Order: sequence, then structure tokens, then C-alpha cells
Amino acid sequence: MNSHFQVLLKWLGAVCTLLLAISLLPLAQATVYDAELPEGLMHGPDLCAHAACKDVMPQATRFSQRMGSPQYVQAFGRAAGAAANSAEQVIGYVFLSTDVVDIPAYSGKPVITLIGMDTKGIITGVRVLKHSEPILLAGIPEKALLDFIGQYIGQRGDAKLEIGRGGDGSVGLDAISGATVTAIAENQVISRSAYEIGRQVGIFTTAARPPARFTAIDERLNWRKLQDEGAIGRLVIPAAEVGVDPADGDYIDVYFGYLNTPTIGKSVLGEQGYQRLMQDLKPDEHAIFLIARGQTSFKGSGFVRGGIYDRLQVRQDPQSFTFRDTDYLNLYHVEPADVPQFKESAIFIIRSAGFNPAWPWTLNILANKRDANGVKSFARYDQAYWLPERYLEGGHPVVVTAKPAWQLIWQGQWWQITVFVLLLAATALLYSQRDRLVRASTRRHKPWISRPRLAIWLISVGFVGFYLKAQPSITQVMTWVHSLLHQWRWELFLSDPFIFLSWWFIIITVLVWGRGFFCGWLCPFGSLQHLMLKLGAVIGLKRYQGLLPKRWHDRLKWVKYGVFFALLAVSLVSMETAEHLAEIEPFKTTFLVGVWNRSWPFWIFIGGILLLSLFSERPYCKYICPLGAGLALPGRFRLFGLKRKAECSTCHACAAGCGSHAIDSAGRIDQTECMLCLDCMVMYYDDHACPPLVQERKRRSNAGQALTRIGADGYFVSLDSLRNSLHESQRPARPQQGGDGA
Repeated sequence: MNSHFQVLLKWLGAVCTLLLAISLLPLAQATVYDAELPEGLMHGPDLCAHAACKDVMPQATRFSQRMGSPQYVQAFGRAAGAAANSAEQVIGYVFLSTDVVDIPAYSGKPVITLIGMDTKGIITGVRVLKHSEPILLAGIPEKALLDFIGQYIGQRGDAKLEIGRGGDGSVGLDAISGATVTAIAENQVISRSAYEIGRQVGIFTTAARPPARFTAIDERLNWRKLQDEGAIGRLVIPAAEVGVDPADGDYIDVYFGYLNTPTIGKSVLGEQGYQRLMQDLKPDEHAIFLIARGQTSFKGSGFVRGGIYDRLQVRQDPQSFTFRDTDYLNLYHVEPADVPQFKESAIFIIRSAGFNPAWPWTLNILANKRDANGVKSFARYDQAYWLPERYLEGGHPVVVTAKPAWQLIWQGQWWQITVFVLLLAATALLYSQRDRLVRASTRRHKPWISRPRLAIWLISVGFVGFYLKAQPSITQVMTWVHSLLHQWRWELFLSDPFIFLSWWFIIITVLVWGRGFFCGWLCPFGSLQHLMLKLGAVIGLKRYQGLLPKRWHDRLKWVKYGVFFALLAVSLVSMETAEHLAEIEPFKTTFLVGVWNRSWPFWIFIGGILLLSLFSERPYCKYICPLGAGLALPGRFRLFGLKRKAECSTCHACAAGCGSHAIDSAGRIDQTECMLCLDCMVMYYDDHACPPLVQERKRRSNAGQALTRIGADGYFVSLDSLRNSLHESQRPARPQQGGDGA
């Protein structure tokens, strides 16, 4: 029997090697995955010299250079039905998504998309130029993304486009099966880009914003009070965020605020400074102040007279406002005594009737960011500002802002999230009562454990795995490591609520109970393997079921740790290669993509694991799973382990029945390998199964002594301690001495 298992494991290893080799093939087939885009396309004046603008605007004969804010290009051509010699006219607009919005997809990076829209607001074409979604390489072809974006052609740029069924005036779009988060992010990219450009060029109009009217409040506040009420904003860019030495302090630390209102203006500038400023301002002009410290200047090192302060911008949707030298005023003195130290200060004037201080706006600073490889790029950082409502007549107007993609996902799946949280909570509550459950069980009859756990396995496989596709994976661990090393974005992890909740649950329970709670009770693929073992017993294979010899297990269990560290190391060099090698996890094929959507090596791989599972308990979990290895390491620091007795060092009863091979010859439990099935804990209290208890029970029965209850230490409570406690309870209570001597 043992030789059969050795042959099966060798065969499984060969399949793994074949699978990994084949999984690398899509790297050569990818066309837009992490494509290298020229700098001119991303930031140059002539977008269409570097991008195939005609692909998204087929009727155009020529294109302008970039214009506007956010930027777009005009497409020129002849109107449909016009004579060949008729004059060219503007027939539409082409724009790059990253010029308009910066919405990360599941990889944490945006899908860079070229979009065309005619003068009526109809989307004429969409083309993905670059994406960083590994799932669209390994498992889901890029064609799925191309088919998805094809649904936008012919739709209005201001239409309410939603993933899923339409309704309430919305247009429903088919998602990308297995990559829903990517689809939702790309939907926002295309929809918001088209709407912003359409609104800028006048295709889509919005209701006029009533002018701001200030209240008559005129107070003198110190710096702390101004900050507390939100009259002064603060934007801090840490040095590590842009790849410079943190020893010299923050990259930049900027305080800013709006000066036209009397309280803020006089508190910051003083009475005379405020009066001089207001005398110089025209009716539609607005003043903001900035003071800053740090390693760089908000003015920019390359500023020349007549030029633009290219690092600084104010944005109030849909417009952006930049500043020239004529918009700059010196700020020589800041009035409050408690103002923080600063290195530079300035007043900038917004000269536009389009700016409305009653509505929120953001201060944007463009920084030179250096990544881990020393490559420089531009990164935009912003901080929202909204004038405190007590300075506005009628308070703040009602502002409807687009919700982030992750919030829409959570709201759209509220009932699934509720059920999922209840499953996690119920399982944790059940396991927390393990001492009661094992005491109510025997080695031959343990319904209070086996039945709930079987139900949890079924729900985990069916609901969590196949329906929610919420199988945690080593790829998420690699993503976290990269985020910690480069840039942490909560939005990336919040975009999949079930994975987000799963990982917080895993982190907590691993530190409390160890790896075995998740792996043994809730992991969808682990549960599927155990259900296959149960199926094998039902269909008559029980007599063939068994385990590898302990000596083989103790060697092979280290393989999964090698896989874990190898994947982690490769991910630091090439994340896409690591994503392909992570196909050694069968989770994506089983739950996310579906076996029927993969090629034959994946079928053999999954089939081999499930075939082995008919004969042996959780073979993949024991010997290959990198996720299990990753969870086992912090699990060494768990708070609670399983109980042991002194006799366990010589008794092998529990070890003989341990399906995880987690108990050694000295009776010690390897908690990193234990799946917390609780079989050994049932025996711990079972006086018909645990040899020390069996001997004590027989000794007492032969001596005619009573059988007492079994204590928490796993032994019968001694008769002497029972007699003493009985005598104590029967001893009459001493009369209390009264205060009056009675």
C-alpha cells in the first residue's frame, strides 16, 4: 500500500512540473500585459503620434495635440454624407484614461485605456494599451478583457453603465467571468473619463452652481482652532513615499487654506494684510495661502518668469486651475503665534469665475517619485478642502460624488457578505466551545464535532469556493509584500470583500489557534479534499485508505515550505513570473476560472489531487500548499494549543489515529501540521479510548471505587480531593460576630 502512495506522489510531482512549464507560455503570448508605453504617449503634447487614435475614432482624418484640463485631443474629419471637398470639422474627441482618472484595478495599477467619443457623446471606440492584471494571463485570456470593453461602443458617455443587470435607467454590462473586480474598475475608468471630457467640451451639461455667499462671522482664531474646524488643510508626502531618504524629514509638508472669508483671512494675515489683499482682488478672484517645510518646494525648482508653477494645482471638478507667476504673491508674515515652523510661504490667486468656494476642492502636488530600482516617475498627491459650513450662508450645498469602486462592490453584495460573516463567526464560536464538544463525544461517536464540521465543509466548498470564489491564495500574500515594499493602497484589498474579510479572520485565528483552524475547517480546497476522502469511504474505498509512512511524511512536509519561499523570492524579481508559478495552487482552476475553461494539464493536475484525496487525507495540504506553509510560520506564536498528558510521551494511541501525522513518537503535537480535527482531544477525555484513563477506570472498577468526573488535566478527579471538597461543603458556617457584641 505504501509503495502505491509513493508512486502516486511521484506522478503528482511530474504533473506539477509539466503544469508550471505550460503555465509560463502565456508570457510570450501576452500583447498588452505590462506593455512598455513611450513617455510621449503618457505625457507628450502629441498623443496620437504614439497611440493608434484612429482605432477608436475611425472616421477621423487628423488629430490635434493635447489640450484642456483634463487633457484630450480633437478629432477632425468630414461629416457623414458630406462632399469629398467639404471642409474638415471636429467630429469627436480622443483621450487617455490616465489623463482623466487614476482608478486602480485588482493589481493595484490602472488599466491604461484609449477612448474615442463623437460630438454627440457616443463612445466610438475603446482600446486597452496596457494592463497589469496577472489573472488575465494565467487562467483568463486577454480576449475576455477585449470582449468586455467592446460593450461600450455605441453607448453614451453620460449613461449609467453598471456591471450586471440594468435597471432604474442604468445599462447592464456583462462582467469578466473570474475577474469581476477588474471589470468594475475598468467600467469606472471608461465611464468617468468619457463623462469628464464630455462635460468639459460642453456635450454634457450640469446644473449651475449658485455663487457662494459668506456669513458675517468675523473672529480671530489661533492656528490650532483653524485646523480643528477644517479652515486649514494639510497635505503631507512622506519621504519614503517618493523614494528619498527619510532621515531629512518629509518630502513636503504643506498647510493651506482659503483666505477670502474674514475670519480665516484676518486670522492668518492680520487685519492690514487681509484688507490689502481684498483691495487687490477682483470680484471673481480667490486667494489661497500655502506654508510648507520639507525636502522640496511647492514652487518647483525649474520655475522661470512667465512660466507655470508645474508642481501645484487646484482642482474642483470638472476644472483644474494652474498658477503663473502673475498669480503669485509673497506671504511675508503669518499672524497666529502658534503657527508651525515652515521654510516657504506664498499666496496664490485663482482668477476664474468657474471656481466656487462653496463646493469642495483639492490641492494637488506633483512629485518626482523614485521606485526601488531608481526609476523616476511623476506621482500626484492631493488633499481635499471644504470651507467650514459656518462661513457659508445656508451651510454646505448637497454634493453627490462618485463612490469608489470598492464601496460599490460592498454595497452590491451586502447579503452575501452578511452570510459570509455569519459563517466565519459561527465556525469560530463552535470551535471556541471545543472543550465542551469533545467532552460530549467519544472516539466512536462524536456527532457534536463531525456533523457541524461536515456542514461547514459543504458550505465552504459550495458557497465560499464555487459561488463567492473566495479562496485565499499565496498570490495575495505576494501582493501584500509588494504593497508594503512599494505603495500600500487600502482600495486594492477592499476591492474583494470576501478575500479582505477572510484574511483578517485568518490573521486573528492563526495567532489565536494556529494554522489548523482555517486550513482544517474553512479552506474551500482543503474541505473539498476531505469531502473526497469521505466519498471514498462511502463508495467502498475505505479499506484502501491510509497514510504515508511517518518517516516519508516528515521529509515531504518540508516541500511546501520550499514552494512558499521560492514563490516569495521570485515575486521580488518578477511578479508576473511568480503569478504563473503560483499555478501550483489548484485554487484558481478549481474555483475562480473553472476546470472546463483550462487546458488538459490543469485537468490532470486537479484530477490527480482529488484522486489521491479518495485514498489519503488532504495530500495537497500536507506536502505542496504554499499558503498552508505561509500560515504555519506565524501559527508558531499562537495563544492556545491542544492539551497533552505526561503519559503522551510513551503512549501512541493518538498518533496512530492522527490523519495529519502531526503527533511524533514522543507524543508532541506539531501545531504547524495539525488540522485541529480534535480527534486526539476526544480521546484525551474518553475513558474507553485513552490508555491512562482506561487503566484508571479498570483499577477503580476492580477496587469497587467510584468513577469521578474527568478534570481539565485529562485525569479522573482524585477521590481524596472529592472527599475534601464534600466535607468543606457540609461543614456548618461560622456565626458572624455582631457589631454590638450580641
